Amino acid sequence: MALLRCIVPEYQAGDYVKVEFVAENEVLPSEWMWVRVHRCDEEHKLLFGTLDNEPIVKPEDLELGQELAISYSQIREHRKPWEFRQN
Repeated sequence: MALLRCIVPEYQAGDYVKVEFVAENEVLPSEWMWVRVHRCDEEHKLLFGTLDNEPIVKPEDLELGQELAISYSQIREHRKPWEFRQN
């Protein structure tokens, strides 16, 4: 019997991931922001990087350039740096 394997995306230093930051209360909406990847812990499915957006919903909790540890389950999108460059 063949074992099913979960495919985990490989994030590399310099990549960008869009992360969902869920509000603590139901009144405020979730906010999606870009995080620049520094390194990953594949065993624990954690990504370490810096926030690359100015928070809008709760700016007192997060700030541009803040170092973060992100669970892979919060990642909604993945892009390489060159995907943001314009011609």
